[in-house]
Amino acid sequence: MKTSEERIKGRGAQKNSVNPYSRTELVYEHPEGLDEKDDRLETPTEYTEVYPKSILNRVESPDIGLSWSMNPYQGCEHGCIYCYARNTHNYWGYSAGTEFEQKILVKKNAVELLENELAKPNWKVEPVMLSGNTDCYQPAERKFKITRQILQVFLKYRHPVGVITKNALILRDLDLLKELGAMNLVQVAISFTSMREETRRLLEPRTSSVKAKLKTIETLSAAKIPVTVMMAPVIPSINSHEIFELGKAVSEAGASSINHLVVRLNGAVGPLFEDWIKQTYPDRAGKVLGQIRALHGGKLNDSRTGVRMRGEGVFAQSMQDQFALVRKKYFKNQSRTNYNLDLFVRRNKQQILLF
Repeated sequence: MKTSEERIKGRGAQKNSVNPYSRTELVYEHPEGLDEKDDRLETPTEYTEVYPKSILNRVESPDIGLSWSMNPYQGCEHGCIYCYARNTHNYWGYSAGTEFEQKILVKKNAVELLENELAKPNWKVEPVMLSGNTDCYQPAERKFKITRQILQVFLKYRHPVGVITKNALILRDLDLLKELGAMNLVQVAISFTSMREETRRLLEPRTSSVKAKLKTIETLSAAKIPVTVMMAPVIPSINSHEIFELGKAVSEAGASSINHLVVRLNGAVGPLFEDWIKQTYPDRAGKVLGQIRALHGGKLNDSRTGVRMRGEGVFAQSMQDQFALVRKKYFKNQSRTNYNLDLFVRRNKQQILLF
């Protein structure tokens, strides 16, 4: 096990995985110093501006419950070791490991692309989710403010938008969220994994603290903005014992509902997680990995629609039963607000140029 001094501070992954799409691989040789420290893993976060051709992603999977998603950033400095989005970094020529956390692509034309889509005569009003992949309020947002500009576009068009985040930075945009909320045009999902700071720091090192997340839920709810808490992922023998404690806390903070996803380690995330847990929890690594496999038919990942998010077997059923009791005890008097789809203001290209 690595000591706290040997771990890569502020990062989830402790190594880079091989990119399966790369024809070549960079390797370092130390002929006279095999134990030398690898400086590649100590590099600070790098931001690269990119200009994609599209920004909205149609969500076809029936078990995700979204129509459209958009992600202003590729890669995520939050560093959640379990993040399924790590695999998407391979498509850009990077590793799903430490490079996913260190090399952040900033989609500078995201606002323009979004407005072009909403201005199309045949655009059908359906909620757009920020973000379906990487967190739109990750640390990069403090500098680039793309998410704030995106919210301004949705407000201008009176278009429904959802936000998924685990960062208290969302409160910076409370003014816009209040305006959207007053028209039932926004809903927020706060991703919450643990009530224990030590566990949070190990699982997702650069996310907001437990205290800050609870304050975020409280502030948004007080502003009459619907807040769902996603306990995602639930990991056996890591945070699975916190279901009732977390449910009670977020309910008292004002959350209107709670949902959960079980951990699934797809693609490169599996080996990265195995490396991480053997370093972080060597006393229970085998047990945790065994229980995760029990959720997914003997594998670390299950891609079957309808099963992959909830798992199967006794551990999955236990989680589902606990969440059913949590909802019955702590959320019985709370209801879910529907988006208002009738306020959309259709603007043409000439109107856009006037703004």
